[in-house]
Amino acid sequence: MFFPLKDENPTEKKPLLTVALIVINVVVFLFTFFSNDFAPIVKEYGMIPKEIVAGEDLHTLFTSMFLHGGPIHLIGNVWFLWIFGDNIEDLYGRPKFLFIFLGSGVCASLAHISLNPSSHITTIGASGAIAGILGAYIIKYPRAKVVTLLFIFLFIHIIKIPAVVFLGVWVGLQVLSGVATTIEGVQVTVAYWAHIGGFLAGMLMAFLIGERISRPRKEITKEYFRFG
Repeated sequence: MFFPLKDENPTEKKPLLTVALIVINVVVFLFTFFSNDFAPIVKEYGMIPKEIVAGEDLHTLFTSMFLHGGPIHLIGNVWFLWIFGDNIEDLYGRPKFLFIFLGSGVCASLAHISLNPSSHITTIGASGAIAGILGAYIIKYPRAKVVTLLFIFLFIHIIKIPAVVFLGVWVGLQVLSGVATTIEGVQVTVAYWAHIGGFLAGMLMAFLIGERISRPRKEITKEYFRFG
């Protein structure tokens, strides 16, 4: 098991939009989760594949990104956004960053819908949109070091690994989980293919969208792993 603590990748500007997205997600979660109308709100603003296929409630492709089912779901998402979002916002500027975020979220939902067109199960969360930010990051900053908490049985290590390794392992686990659950026909609570769809969308947009700033990519170093 592994978990990112921070990345060693400085920015030129303050990540105001990244912070704003985190605040919005937290505020919406607190309002909905502790509301007596939590279930109706999720039903109204969450994304249901069967309804989207029928051309109904298309707004939920966007509103579902800002709903979360619990504290762990929320914290995991906003933590990844905090670590990796600031550099993508800095690189592309706020309007393009928001486009990548929302566009990846929509693509993630469409990927999930394509494999579950008749599903009536509500899907919520910013995971697909944030996966798009991760996809853009792996393209633009593959060698940026990610300080990672690594659990090996009862031992805990803090290591620094390249983003291409950290994010490559992350998306690889999503693919393995997605394939396994699809083959076995298991009903799961995690939309793995949405994560994959969002990640691929972010990678593609990283190639197609022009950067706000033009600066050299970080130099290649031989120090890929460091324990500390």
